[in-house]
Amino acid sequence: MLNHEELTREETRDILVNITKGEYPNEQITALITGLQMRGITVDELLGFRDGILETGVKAVLDCDRYIDVVGTGGDQKNTFNISTCSCFVIAGAGYKVAKHGNYAATSVSGASNIIETHGVHFTSDIDRLNRSMEECGIVYLHAQLFAKAMKFVGPIRKALAFPTYFNLLGPIVNPSQPKCQLLGVANLDQMRLYSNVYQRIGVDYGIVNSIDGYDEISLTGDFKVTTNRYERIFHPSHLGFDPADPSKLYGGTTPAEAKRIFDNVLLNQAERDQKNVVLANAAFGIQVLEQDKSIEECLDIAKESIESGKAWKTLQKFVELNS
Repeated sequence: MLNHEELTREETRDILVNITKGEYPNEQITALITGLQMRGITVDELLGFRDGILETGVKAVLDCDRYIDVVGTGGDQKNTFNISTCSCFVIAGAGYKVAKHGNYAATSVSGASNIIETHGVHFTSDIDRLNRSMEECGIVYLHAQLFAKAMKFVGPIRKALAFPTYFNLLGPIVNPSQPKCQLLGVANLDQMRLYSNVYQRIGVDYGIVNSIDGYDEISLTGDFKVTTNRYERIFHPSHLGFDPADPSKLYGGTTPAEAKRIFDNVLLNQAERDQKNVVLANAAFGIQVLEQDKSIEECLDIAKESIESGKAWKTLQKFVELNS
């Protein structure tokens, strides 16, 4: 690192495994994390850390071949409501399979695990329970702390450093079920390029989205960019038939209870227009990752039907019933 040399995928995999064995003092781990953050991580280095986390973690082998995860990198400092998680229930309500991977909030009031927990759900790594949830309501929730065992070894160091590190980049690509489809929201175009290369190497169907004004999801507050296996394009909300959204309408509130109210209102089809539209947009691009032959207009219609028919809300109710 001091000589500005790059590590191989195998080297970073071995480093991660050895961290879980307690083979390095915290000072060395801190130096590595800081050095990588200053220099910038390579695709091979990120893939190696991913390999190590998946190897040392708990696997979630689901009895389902094709399903999607919708996730954001976080860290955009926008404190939006739980748009990605809400989109997952819209996609599941439309009849598709979803394995949502998430954690507690780091930079907002309510992360994915927070919003799921406010509904009374108990997190589990029990594969039979997870498969039952996938079979009966089309969605499972994988709470990251139950699966990525390596993260607990670097948790105190990350907290003490108080700046984002490459471990923040790992969250979206270490879903323990390793889905073949993923919609990822990133906060900037540099991350979009990095993850595009990562997904191409992993070999999954993907969509990566970024709102040009800095949201790590499709915010509809202005232009947004989408890159997939098949195309790269800048959209305006009007291309989807939407008016630009008011940023204040996307605010997630100051308490988990407030975030839950917005979340539930969207799925009940009782939310404000901008709140509903932003979930529809993200869900539609997720559906298109699964159904690559469909136009985004067709995917939007599918997402709308999921909410307006009540299927998205019924999916949430069934999910809570099975997992509480």
